[in-house]
Amino acid sequence: MSTTAADAPTATTSDRLWELAGRWRGAGVAVGILALTRVVQLLLLVGLDRATAEPTGLRANLLIWDGGWFLRAAQGYPDGYTYGPTGAMEGNELAFFPLYPTLIRILSALGFNPGSSALAVSWLASAGAAVALHLLGTSLFKSRRAGWALVGICCGAPMSVVLSMAYTESLFLALLAGMLVAAHRKVWWAAGLLGLGCALTRPTGAAAAVALAVAAYLAVRAGERKAPPLLAAGVALAGVPAYLGWVGWRVGEWDAWFKIQTAGWGTSTDLGRSTVTFLADTLTVADGWVPMSVALILLAALVAAGVALAGRPWLPLGVYGVVAMVLVYGQAGYYHSKPRLLLPVLLTLLPAVAAAARARPRVAILAISAWALFGLWYGAYLVAVWPYTI
Repeated sequence: MSTTAADAPTATTSDRLWELAGRWRGAGVAVGILALTRVVQLLLLVGLDRATAEPTGLRANLLIWDGGWFLRAAQGYPDGYTYGPTGAMEGNELAFFPLYPTLIRILSALGFNPGSSALAVSWLASAGAAVALHLLGTSLFKSRRAGWALVGICCGAPMSVVLSMAYTESLFLALLAGMLVAAHRKVWWAAGLLGLGCALTRPTGAAAAVALAVAAYLAVRAGERKAPPLLAAGVALAGVPAYLGWVGWRVGEWDAWFKIQTAGWGTSTDLGRSTVTFLADTLTVADGWVPMSVALILLAALVAAGVALAGRPWLPLGVYGVVAMVLVYGQAGYYHSKPRLLLPVLLTLLPAVAAAARARPRVAILAISAWALFGLWYGAYLVAVWPYTI
């Protein structure tokens, strides 16, 4: 499983990645895996929704919660804070990073319905993510089977339902995996632009930018020309501060974004105290199977990350995974959103990808299928039946 910094390919091997990944056939298989998981996911979502006392409908389920915020952000950001009837500050659209709303707005300007535009961006980005994940797995493990395994395991994960919804996970995954592939193959101009895209999609883009900075440092230390990798890292690192600074300038307070996040969603950095409290309370009291399942997912992700790090993964990917997990575990907020926030971490998937790449194809397919059936049902249940936001 080991993919150390020394394994990073040269420019010559970079030219062979597309061929190693199976060219268009390999990309087509990756998109086919994604499509299969999405069809099963949507069927489960429809079935579970119809079994509820008050069915919501497929389209409404795909556009709920954060989807509504992104649609409103696509119409424009407010000029300042938002206050409720009692005068208390509330969350508003400034909490949501601009790239996804901008893409929705572009499609809407072409005459498409805003909701349809949001779903179209998400679904197209999911297809891009499938191809990028296949290329990433192939590049890291030097095996197209590993690339397909990464696609199947990621797209069948417990909260992969958001890949079909008006959420940013599909767009972020496409940009992140593309950035990591470009950095691993030393295509710095692409890595920089994709890293900037990550940073303008969601706050976790800061972790992606740090990973690109590590990749740039390794390249410079190895004797490459300094300008391309350092410029790529600088562009990516500027993204999150640029948006936070713009929100601060628009509102008139430098920490405005953080205040909006806390007011609207209770999100704040507490060094993991709330996560530890949630785990301790849930594992001792066991108040409902959903909280228990979330607690087990959080613990399993920690174990998987530890196993992955013990295998010495490619350093930038390892750094990204650790920083992203610190951001997820280290902040207060809705506990049932944390499995969704873990979806793009990727580090936690590496042990399973390595095992699938080594196993016989039939065994790997059966194991990934079993994983996906549970994960797809779990995500559909939390959207159609579980009453709280994810």
